[in-house]
Amino acid sequence: MKVVILAGGLGTRISEESHLRPKPMITIGDQPILWHIMKYYSAFGFREFVICCGYKGYMIKEYFADYYLHRSDVTFDFTDGNRMTVHSNVAEPWKVTLVDTGLNTQTGARIKRVEKYIGDEPFMLTYGDGVSTVDLNALLEQHRTSGKTVTLTGIQPGGRFGVLEIDGSGTVTGFREKAKEDGGWINGGFMVMEPEVFRYLSADETCVLEREPMETLAAEGRLGVYKHEGFWQCMDTQRDKILLEERWERGGAPWKIWSD
Repeated sequence: MKVVILAGGLGTRISEESHLRPKPMITIGDQPILWHIMKYYSAFGFREFVICCGYKGYMIKEYFADYYLHRSDVTFDFTDGNRMTVHSNVAEPWKVTLVDTGLNTQTGARIKRVEKYIGDEPFMLTYGDGVSTVDLNALLEQHRTSGKTVTLTGIQPGGRFGVLEIDGSGTVTGFREKAKEDGGWINGGFMVMEPEVFRYLSADETCVLEREPMETLAAEGRLGVYKHEGFWQCMDTQRDKILLEERWERGGAPWKIWSD
């Protein structure tokens, strides 16, 4: 199953870093948060990625073009025809497709623009700026048994996000504009989608996944939620980055479930 990662936004709320690089390339430890997300999916066996690029997308392409050089020991012999020898080729078991989905394109349109790389099959979707301990296998199993078009992961982070309205059967019935400290659930990303979702999306750059497409799916009873009560953290601000960095440096990063 392919994993689509939204990695094209401007990251204006973390402009201290994003004026230099796309938000998913901001590092936690010595690797971009995009790498952390991909390592997490890979640990569950999901290793084929479609990355929706936009703002400074060339930096993401350059990162993967030179990935094995960044992760390996290399000798450059300029006395012998500029020969390069890679001594320990450290590679990931990944297939990565990088797609330029536009500079100012909104989330729904970015997904629509990679439809041809996904095909007529279910896929996973996440944002390129958040890590968690979501059980991806349990998420996928609930999605498959529910019969929903989209299953998103619901989390409870506090009071600065829009709230999901959920009925007793685990179906999203609507949205509230802002959370208050009322225990409301919000969309934490880490979604599973059926290919029919493309019928709800437009390639027009103004199409926002979280607005009309999801609101329509909710109204039709086609939007499900997998409730996650464990660790979840987005990197929305410089403060968020510092919190993630501190967890990583202390060796207590909950999302690090892979072996070095």
